[in-house]
Amino acid sequence: MSGKTAPAPAPSGLTGIIIAAHGRHYLADVDGRKLQCVTRGKKTNIAVGDVVNLKMTSEDQAVIESITERKTLLYRSDQYKSKLLAANLSRLFIVVATEPGFADDLISRSLVAAEAAGIEAHLILNKTDVADLLPKARERLLMYTSLGYPLHEVSARANPEHAVATLMPLLEGQSSIFIGQSGMGKSSLINLLVPDADIAVREISAALDTGKHTTTFTRLYSLGEHASIIDSPGFQEFGLYHLSEGMLERAFVEFGPYLGGCKFYNCRHLIEPQCAILTAVAEGKIAKFRHTLYGQLLHESAQTLY
Repeated sequence: MSGKTAPAPAPSGLTGIIIAAHGRHYLADVDGRKLQCVTRGKKTNIAVGDVVNLKMTSEDQAVIESITERKTLLYRSDQYKSKLLAANLSRLFIVVATEPGFADDLISRSLVAAEAAGIEAHLILNKTDVADLLPKARERLLMYTSLGYPLHEVSARANPEHAVATLMPLLEGQSSIFIGQSGMGKSSLINLLVPDADIAVREISAALDTGKHTTTFTRLYSLGEHASIIDSPGFQEFGLYHLSEGMLERAFVEFGPYLGGCKFYNCRHLIEPQCAILTAVAEGKIAKFRHTLYGQLLHESAQTLY
């Protein structure tokens, strides 16, 4: 110690919420106080949004002793490993834009992940001021709004007041996450909704010693007592290798009315005769693109090695 008075020992049994993660280093918020945290051993099964029990090891450091029971857990996975995105979410917002082009595959996979995790999903269409590209973007998003997913149209740059007025009520009382490809304006929206976001990111980067790589980690911002918003790094792929056949068929909401209507009780809805799902696809009641993705995800789930 450098001549400072040693702080009074903090009580054990502290509970905090994980607000950032980088490798095996975490930052927890304990009643407004930021603590650097590590796990015992080599465990890395902690997600941003987790409520954890902590044991202090120094004035501003602690060990994560345990995770309290999660309400929800959102994660993506490839053939070999899974990557936790966030815990205890109630809403997921997929940010797309009129430009650059957005990927239907990523949107659909995100929606499937949300359904499987029991998280309410919404779509945000940003950059609506690009008027000549707006009709086409709306037309492409009809596939999702027709399934019941709400769409909110905003322009973070051209009309920031409207964007805040549109989105802020949707965040109240919720634990939300914003996801999307790079270039969709997700960071611009976060900065509107969380005025001190840039300062918070710098603080988190300093605390986790991440250097300049401030966009490579997921982080949680508090929006008052009963709301929070999690910003995740932009990504181009959303692997769902961890979802089983049963989870997948239920995660495609448009399959719901037809499940149980197939001739065979163990129907996989791929090539089986008298399949209610395949009949609905043929009749245009289920989008062919969505059924093709279902088949692709089914194939992926059979490749899992972990």
